[in-house]
Amino acid sequence: MDRTRAAAGSSLFFAVAPGVVAGLIPYLMTGWEGDAPIALRVLGALVTAAGAAVLIHAFARFVREGVGTPAPVAPTQHLVVGGLYRYIRNPMYVAVVACAAGQAALFGDVALLVYAAGLLVLFVAFVKGYEEPTLREQFGAEYDAYGGQVPGWWPRRPRSHRSG
Repeated sequence: MDRTRAAAGSSLFFAVAPGVVAGLIPYLMTGWEGDAPIALRVLGALVTAAGAAVLIHAFARFVREGVGTPAPVAPTQHLVVGGLYRYIRNPMYVAVVACAAGQAALFGDVALLVYAAGLLVLFVAFVKGYEEPTLREQFGAEYDAYGGQVPGWWPRRPRSHRSG
C-alpha cells in the first residue's frame, strides 16, 4: 500500500470508526445539548478537543510512519512507534474514550459517561484479545521490545537509553 491509499483508507476509517463512536453516538445520546455548569463545560470542551487532536495525530502517524491504516482490513506495513506512540501504545483508544467522557462533561450527561467507561472496557478487551496477539504475530520481537518499553494505557515519558 502506498501513502496515498493509506491516507484515503485512514480518512474513511476515521469517519466510520471514531466518527461514529465518538461523534454520532454521543450526538444521538445528547443532541449535543445539556445544562452542565460552565466550569464543567469548559473542562469537557478541553478534554474533547484534546482527544480529537490525539486522534488526528495518531491517524496521521499510521499513514506516514506505518504506511497503512488503523483498520484491521488494511494494517500498517511498519510498526508505528513514533509521535505519541513513544509514550503510550493505545493513544487512539484513549482519545476516543476522552472524547466521549469530555462530551459527558460538556453536556452534563451521566449516561454518556457510562458509555465512555463501557468503551474503555470494550477497547481493553479488544486490544488484549485481538490486537496485541495480531501485532505480536505480524511484528514479532519488534513488538515485544516496544511493548516492554511503552505502557499500553497510561502515558509516561520514554525511558532514556543513556547511562548514569
